[in-house]
Amino acid sequence: MSTPIEQPNHRARGAMVGEAFMQCHLPVAICDEELRILRASRGMAQEAGLTEDELHGRRFTQFMSDSAYEEVAGGMRRVFGTGAVEHLEIYLDARAELGERVWSVTLSPLMGADGRVQRVQFIAVDITAECRARERLAVLNEVSAQVGSTLDVTQTAQEMADVVAGRLADFVTVDLLDSLFRGVEPRPSAEGVALLRAAHQSVLPGVPESVVRVGEVDHYPASSPPARVLATGRSSLHRSLDEDIERWAAGDPQRARVVNAHGIHSVMVVPLSARGITLGVAVLVRHRRRAPFTEDDLFLAEEIAARAAVAVDNARRYTRERTTAVALQRSLLPRQLAGQEAVQVATRYLPARSRAGVGGDWFDVIPVSGARVALVVGDVVGHGLHASATMGRLRTAVRTLADVDLPPDELLVHLDDLVTHLAAEENTAVDQDLEIVTDLIATCVYVVYDPITRCCTVANAGHPPPAVVTPDGTVDFLDVPPGPPLGVGGLPFEAVERELPEASLLALYTDGLAEACGRDIDAGLRQLLRALARPADQLEEVCTAVLDRLLSGPPTDDVALLIARTRALDSSHVATWDLVDDPAAVAGTRAEVARQLALWGLEEIAFTAELVVSELVTNAIRYGGPPIQLRLIRDAAVICEVSDSSSAAPHLRRARTFDEGGRGLLLVAQLARRWGTRHKAAGKTIWAEVALPEGRA
Repeated sequence: MSTPIEQPNHRARGAMVGEAFMQCHLPVAICDEELRILRASRGMAQEAGLTEDELHGRRFTQFMSDSAYEEVAGGMRRVFGTGAVEHLEIYLDARAELGERVWSVTLSPLMGADGRVQRVQFIAVDITAECRARERLAVLNEVSAQVGSTLDVTQTAQEMADVVAGRLADFVTVDLLDSLFRGVEPRPSAEGVALLRAAHQSVLPGVPESVVRVGEVDHYPASSPPARVLATGRSSLHRSLDEDIERWAAGDPQRARVVNAHGIHSVMVVPLSARGITLGVAVLVRHRRRAPFTEDDLFLAEEIAARAAVAVDNARRYTRERTTAVALQRSLLPRQLAGQEAVQVATRYLPARSRAGVGGDWFDVIPVSGARVALVVGDVVGHGLHASATMGRLRTAVRTLADVDLPPDELLVHLDDLVTHLAAEENTAVDQDLEIVTDLIATCVYVVYDPITRCCTVANAGHPPPAVVTPDGTVDFLDVPPGPPLGVGGLPFEAVERELPEASLLALYTDGLAEACGRDIDAGLRQLLRALARPADQLEEVCTAVLDRLLSGPPTDDVALLIARTRALDSSHVATWDLVDDPAAVAGTRAEVARQLALWGLEEIAFTAELVVSELVTNAIRYGGPPIQLRLIRDAAVICEVSDSSSAAPHLRRARTFDEGGRGLLLVAQLARRWGTRHKAAGKTIWAEVALPEGRA
């Protein structure tokens, strides 16, 4: 027969349960209705720093903070009232060296025989590590979400400081290499390093711990922790009394006073490194929190710094590339507008402040023959260096074609062919690496104004129409067929003419102005007309009024604006003669020119002008056909124009020793400031400009 298992009696079982309760390593306690402790485990006694006998009859107030006790006491009262289990999460500063600890507290009812709650059992589990892990994850998530929201270096650094201050440290500084802001590669120095304070933040208002202001340069000696961290790329963790901090403070009395005044006791110095480049250092300080930084805190700070450094480097690269693109853009735009008397001009160019970078907007003012002027505004579709470079090529092409004196519609045809050829050469239909469509497309409006006839000739290639303000205050757009954008190819352009009163305003612009602030282009055009309707004597004031009305901040697309006020040359500035087709008329023509120059008070250049007119008239009589006309224009120079019915254009050539002819145009080229040929519907005009005497322009 088997021997029956001996069952322990109730007294022995009770003693065993009591021993288990006493030796439990978790903080466990049993409390009565007065919330006094009746029994406590060994873990409870260790956490409270008392024996079980000393805990007996006490309340939690004697070893808990007031806020924690109120939370526990409230939970116990609810358990006595409802009989339901309560779960709490409380924070305790039990010992300074451990810092704040987090406990998960369970309050359970102990029922009597009558079913009523007689006691409450208190059980606490230390979940500090789990909470710290959650907090670190939350901080990293916040860093990912908030740091790098812009492509501005200082703003990105400030976002990092704002996230860290109060969450991990009491005071944070972010210092970046000063050389990076100047576009210079950093160089190590035995004397130390210069760092620019990009950002700082503190739990105290006004950031009183900082010894420099944001934007100022701070010099760190080579032996200081920030300089060593910058040189080695490895983080360091310090107590305020260790040798490195004391040596640093000893060499910087102002920093030493800050350390003592605020009771700084723990410091972390972390490098900001991204893509193999160390951009700067972050210094994290504690003085309000009693717990020092731990190795886990240093690991978290390194992770934050690594993520922030990538955002800072992205911003730095964007800033450098944008600066390069803007510099290229500005170098390709006219630095000084060419001198001419046909219009008074004011211009504005604002590069885009978006992540896409600057675009390909441009403007130009080109003097053309006959005292006329060409006004050009264009826009290359796209952003970045490629758009800026393409803009420069198109602007150069427009100036070259303008020198040939092509009508506006023909000029756009040649420009369209050029864009088509550029697109074919660059094979820019699709960038296979980026998988981005990069078709070469541009828009352009080309205006030629003649101050003698007051006629304005306009051709448009997919660009917003020019606006006109007449002296009586009427504001409207020129009715110009839009035409296809440049680069589409195969479609015609149409030019229109309109006579403008003297002192009319012409406004040429790019779509970045009309579509600013995300508005519809039609609404933007209406706003432009309202802005131009405001009277202003100075063209700079007109430009300011237009930009103030249509822009509420930095533009997201390039903005080019050209405002021109027309002038008129009356009959006192122009003299015209109809010439007979006879070489004998040349002498009389020279005499007429001399008399006209005397009326203008320009006798000093009469000899030069007579020679130029003589050669041009002789050339027209010999090789051209009637009717022949001579016109003198008194402008920024004296312009001599000879028109005839022949379409054959003369060419400059070098005459041989025994040649009887071929030297006329060579002589004109030597005497005139510039010369050229302008074709018209029936015939041509050969013109030459004779410079005015010094001081008479």
